[in-house]
Amino acid sequence: MNTNKKILILTANYGNGHMQVAKTLYDECKSQGFEHVVVSNLYQESNPIVSEVTQYLYLKSFSIGKQFYRLFYYGVDKIYNKRKFNIYLKMGNKRLDELIQLHNPDIIIITFPMIVVPEYRNKTGKVIPTFNVMTDFCLHKIWVHENIDRYYVATDYVKQKLVEIGTHPSDVKVTGIPIRPQFEADVPKSMIYKKYGLSSDKKVLLIMAGAHGVLKNVKELCEALLLDSEVQIVVVCGKNAALKQSLSVLEQAHPDQLKALGYVEQIDELFRVTDCMITKPGGITLTEATAIGVPVILYKPVPGQEKENALFFEDYGAAIVINRHEDILESVTNLLQDEEKLETMKQNMKKLHLKQSSQTILEDIVEQSDLIMNNKTYARALS
Repeated sequence: MNTNKKILILTANYGNGHMQVAKTLYDECKSQGFEHVVVSNLYQESNPIVSEVTQYLYLKSFSIGKQFYRLFYYGVDKIYNKRKFNIYLKMGNKRLDELIQLHNPDIIIITFPMIVVPEYRNKTGKVIPTFNVMTDFCLHKIWVHENIDRYYVATDYVKQKLVEIGTHPSDVKVTGIPIRPQFEADVPKSMIYKKYGLSSDKKVLLIMAGAHGVLKNVKELCEALLLDSEVQIVVVCGKNAALKQSLSVLEQAHPDQLKALGYVEQIDELFRVTDCMITKPGGITLTEATAIGVPVILYKPVPGQEKENALFFEDYGAAIVINRHEDILESVTNLLQDEEKLETMKQNMKKLHLKQSSQTILEDIVEQSDLIMNNKTYARALS
């Protein structure tokens, strides 16, 4: 593999997933020996104020703005090829030009849909091999452009959707979504149980509650679940200090059954010992769950890519989708008591995982970039 190539990775901070995939690819590049690798949060660098406002609105879509986000997500599909979409085509254009002039990349990798990048080729005539690494289990047209040289997708289903709207099958490679390497490492469970003060003889329920406050009434849910002495509950509160504090009295009263944690860097450890997890259906979290085989309960998916992700996993028999708060306790209790269903969901999860996605993607990108530039040189020689 030619590690002398200069690589520009473009991303955006709408949810953590796109940035996380960019960092995972950056780490893979460095581990393979690439010296010239730059990651840019393009929209943030281009227009910080607009970026911060739109990020705030995006986060609010998880709680009070669901219908607004529904209109945006599904509405963009309808205006994709219309003049009113032109403003999105130009977002970040000046900063992109600065980055290209400064770094002169041989390859551009995109982990967030940015039409301005493939449009740069139309605007300037400059061919820089450009690749989309898609971060969900569904397709939105905003990812699609004639100047994207190859798409790297999670599943055959996403590839099929791309082909249905006119993408050539050879321009799509099913690789899975890049995740942190620790999710594919071999780690003894006994050490993890000891580290978190958990018993391997009882069921473990992991609640990912810190994600934008998506799951409400966590304390009440924990109080109800604690009535079953055979269930241990781990609540990851993330940066939600108020939630962690609200659980402190309950945790002190049930130290063997309830663990309320803040931000957990080695979250893969908890994935390995949990019997099922309540979470939001982000593409990265779901991919991490497939790596270890964690059955998931997806609570009130937000209209848009998270709802589409949830439906895909539900249809595949790897997830249970709950849309009403009053149903969550019964669903969790029934699932934890159903060993056969838990095992089936676990195996279905594992079937969706593709190992070493980052390495597979990077190797293919380098190979494809060589082919693209060689063809360009050949075409120039003939002209």
